[in-house]
This record gives sequence, C-alpha cells and structure tokens, in this order.
Amino acid sequence: MRAGVGIGGWEDIRAEVLRRIRVRDWPPGAMIPTEEELATEFGVARATVNRALRELAVAGVLERRRKAGTRVAALPVRKATLDIPVIRQEVEARGQRHSFRLLSQAEAVPPVPVASRLGLGPEQRMIYLETLHLADGQPFVFETRWLNPLVLPAPLPDFATVSANEWLVAHVAYALGDIAFSAAGATPREAAVLGVAEGAALFVTERTTWTAEAPITAVRLAHAPGYRVQTLV
Repeated sequence: MRAGVGIGGWEDIRAEVLRRIRVRDWPPGAMIPTEEELATEFGVARATVNRALRELAVAGVLERRRKAGTRVAALPVRKATLDIPVIRQEVEARGQRHSFRLLSQAEAVPPVPVASRLGLGPEQRMIYLETLHLADGQPFVFETRWLNPLVLPAPLPDFATVSANEWLVAHVAYALGDIAFSAAGATPREAAVLGVAEGAALFVTERTTWTAEAPITAVRLAHAPGYRVQTLV
C-alpha cells in the first residue's frame, strides 16, 4: 500500500486496486494477491476485500475463478456499461424544451452517508450543487450533486449557465461507476422544488463515478411524477 493511502471501506480498496492495475504494478493477465493477503495488508475484513474485487469483476477489470485465484483481465471488457445520460438531450428527445436553474452552490463536507459511499476522509470538502431541470418550463428532475474538486479540470465553468451534468460528460472521463434506481417518497426539499406533496412517490436515480484513483461525483436525481424509463435491449 502506498504511504499516506488510508483504507477504510471497499471503495478505497477498489480505487487502490485500480491504481495498481493502471500503473502496471499488476499488469494484464497477472495474478493478484489473495483476499486474505489483501485483507491483512489493508487492515480490513476479508468481506470488505471481497466486495471490492466482486465489483471489479462485474466491471470486467478482473477475472475470478474458484480455487484458481484472481487475475487482471488480459483484455478488459466491461460486462455492463454505464452510459451517463445528458438530461438536456433526454428532454429534447421527448420533443420538449430544456432549461435549468442552479438553486444552490456551496463548498462543504458531505454528510456521512455520501462520504462513506465515496470513500472520503472525514474532513474532505466537496462542491455541492442543487439544480432543477425543466421540460417546457415544468419541473422535470431535481439534481443534487457532490463534486470532488481534486479531480476536476480547471477552470470550472459557471454552473449557473452550464449544466454540471452536461459539462462532466464532456470533460471528465470515468473509469468506473455504479447506478441504482428506486422509488422513494419526496423529501421536504424535493417536494418544495418539484411542486409535489411531501412523501409523494418519485422515481430516483443515484449514481457515483470514479477515476482510477478517486471519486468524481455522487448525484441523486429525483424525477417529477410521471417519469418513465425506456431503453433498448
């Protein structure tokens, strides 16, 4: 482990494994240490290491075989793809006009659930944005986003005039990401912004993306009632 690298959760281990692969400490096709060895090195439970390696195997970065160990994929191919949708394009594809309003921007320490999800230290500050996207002038999705300023290219745009969603897709490449979909009751803030009753059922998307070494962003998208997902298979 590099000096100064703090290992806390499985996200930290995932980031460190990706770093070692990227710098060719573990080249394509190489066997990596066992879960027990990595757990000892990082000072964590074996289950924590297992979670990190499983995530990388799902992403196609590692190949795992029972009783044969884990090796770096010789020809890494993602087994699942994470396409980051541009909200403007999504609205326009529906034949509607897109606009957005930046409601809030601040630099702050994220709440514990967000920091834990991203594997951040307790005092690491991030950029917090609240953005309301509209379709034909009506609320479409309420975007709450935490951005890691340490991995963003400078200078940063004015997020009141450039959507963070669209700017990130165009300017910041990610190595790994995860996404979750759920139905959730509108929080008081979401209810106020979207103009719905508190507790109203909303379609929620939560997504995190990473470089090979560090988190880029964690975003929650609370869609207005009536939102529908459609995809090709």
